[in-house]
Amino acid sequence: MVHGEDVLLVKMADHKKKLFIYLADMMILTGSFLVVALYKPATARYLSDEYLFAFAALAVVWTVSSFYFRKYSFKKKHKIERLVKVVLLSNFVSLGAILIFFTLLWISGYSRLMLFGTVTLATIIELFAGNLYSSLIKTRTSNGHDVFNPPPRAWEIAEARRAADFSDFTMSTEKVRMAVEEECGPGIHRFMARHIDGDCDRTLIVSTGSRFNIELQPEGFYRSVVNMRRVNDIRLINKFFESVNRKLPENGLFIGCAETTLQRKKRILKKYPPLLNRVMYVLDYILKRVFPKFILTRKFYYMATRGNNRVLSRAELLGRLYSCGFELVEDKFVNGLYCYSARKTGEPHYDLNPTYGPFIKLRRIGKGGRIIRVYKFRTMHPYAEYLQDFLFENNNLDNGGKYKDDFRVTTLGRLMRALWIDELPMFFNLLKGEVKPVGVRPLSPQYFNLYDNDLQERRVRYRPGLVPPFYYDMPGTLEEIQESERRYLEAYDRNPLLTDTRYFFRAFWNIVVKKARSR
Repeated sequence: MVHGEDVLLVKMADHKKKLFIYLADMMILTGSFLVVALYKPATARYLSDEYLFAFAALAVVWTVSSFYFRKYSFKKKHKIERLVKVVLLSNFVSLGAILIFFTLLWISGYSRLMLFGTVTLATIIELFAGNLYSSLIKTRTSNGHDVFNPPPRAWEIAEARRAADFSDFTMSTEKVRMAVEEECGPGIHRFMARHIDGDCDRTLIVSTGSRFNIELQPEGFYRSVVNMRRVNDIRLINKFFESVNRKLPENGLFIGCAETTLQRKKRILKKYPPLLNRVMYVLDYILKRVFPKFILTRKFYYMATRGNNRVLSRAELLGRLYSCGFELVEDKFVNGLYCYSARKTGEPHYDLNPTYGPFIKLRRIGKGGRIIRVYKFRTMHPYAEYLQDFLFENNNLDNGGKYKDDFRVTTLGRLMRALWIDELPMFFNLLKGEVKPVGVRPLSPQYFNLYDNDLQERRVRYRPGLVPPFYYDMPGTLEEIQESERRYLEAYDRNPLLTDTRYFFRAFWNIVVKKARSR
């Protein structure tokens, strides 16, 4: 009970501190507006209803942006670089948003100097005041106990490993339960306990986003690794997973948790009041989901977030695990988190060029059996290409030869597929001579292996095509698709030009008139 009261008091003190900083920030913004108005000739005009309305709009946008970027959550552990980054990011996002607002409403005659001057002056004062505040709280809390603790050096790590004796190491199951429940709640401990089966002595339990803490551990000693830190807060996810893979023996378990895109959306919409929650979700979507996908904005994204609290879909998380040498044992949604248990099955792929942006290059079987890179717009979540075998084992094939309930496809991706937008970059493969206008579909190695051996051998004698025979006779099952391709290849051998012309116009009719689609 006392512990609960202490937590409540700490939260109340934190809210009061944020409220104080917010009120001070509003005073800075208001003072900056008045100073710029006094600087201008005909000051009274700039204090009219028109300008006061514009200032009120700026104050609202300023407030939303400041809370979103956590401008008022400065703590003693934060460095001054964090203050500068957050203030500049928040203030210039506010400036950009209010300019867009004015443009959409066709507001003219408003002095842009008033707007730029107010924001610039407020930013300068904030940086000065923030620097002063940072110095004060760090001085006030330096009581002899906040000692700089540098990371261990290489020779210290080696010496610690040589001195470590794990033979007599034991850990109380009850202590583990209490620690995990305090960190993440009882639900996640129950999920974890089902997989480690009380083998705490050979289970490494951590809550870390740094692979350095994994690299310190001995190789092959632990049979399970449990990380209570959300994967969303790990800076280099694949490197972290690769480190875990190296430390585990074959069939060792890796247990962790993350927040998926759907859970994130629900959390944001629930956190803020109606209307504001939609605005916050759109801002979050642009910064956390759009910016990381483009080269020009990716650096800005990592500068603003440092890779923390990133957005992860279930498909991307599983794809990263499979690419790093794991396979899923069980997954479950617990306490607002997505929990997974994965088994080590081999070495990581160490893919140096994973498909992550809006344009992707997919590995496909071309003529002669060689691998070609087919260009497309992304319609799936990143790293989804590593889940081909997982999807076949768990979802099987639907009519048309596609996987049932393919969770790898995004909402926007379904729309792009329906409108054929995703196929447009394949014309580059056509120009390179890797594909022809009509022909058998270029298949992934995983899907290619589902075909009969005789058709596999026959397929690789031809260039694949943009328009496959599928749209000529619309087969349903995998067996029917194979028979459809056999009929096409036999007809192509007899008369290539006539066959491709006939298949093209019949496919065009089915697609345009009958609205045929490959789901």
